[in-house]
Amino acid sequence: MKRNSLIENVKQFAIDGWKLDKCHGLPHWERVERNGLLLATNDVNTTVVRLFAYLHDKWRVDNLEDLEHGKRAAEHLPELRNTLLVDLADDEFELLRKACELHTICHRTGDITIDTCFDADRLDLMRVGITPDPERMATERGAYYARNLNEFCVAERR
Repeated sequence: MKRNSLIENVKQFAIDGWKLDKCHGLPHWERVERNGLLLATNDVNTTVVRLFAYLHDKWRVDNLEDLEHGKRAAEHLPELRNTLLVDLADDEFELLRKACELHTICHRTGDITIDTCFDADRLDLMRVGITPDPERMATERGAYYARNLNEFCVAERR
């Protein structure tokens, strides 16, 4: 399966059965995907970042402080391993699982792909009235854009 088909299938899976509002739904996921691609360096696995965008909130139970949703996502991903995510290499699957699991409880992992996932999500905090804090970003690019939000907003619109 081509990577774009994989992303589209995962995106549709995320949309199917989504019961919460847009705060953590499709508009947010699309911005996280766009942010991740903007932040990605050559060392980042962009397939993992894009999949993270559509799966990290899939198992939320509410739009408030559901701190367990990352853990739930990591617990549900193995259910998709032999179907929707069958074409992922084992190392990609593990990166995705860790990014989902840790995004609510970890500041930085030291893995550029996982940390890019974290920052892609954090750069969309303005939707809930929180200004991204450069000190809480996991990557250099994330910190740069958090310090230069005007530049980030311009880059995001390109």
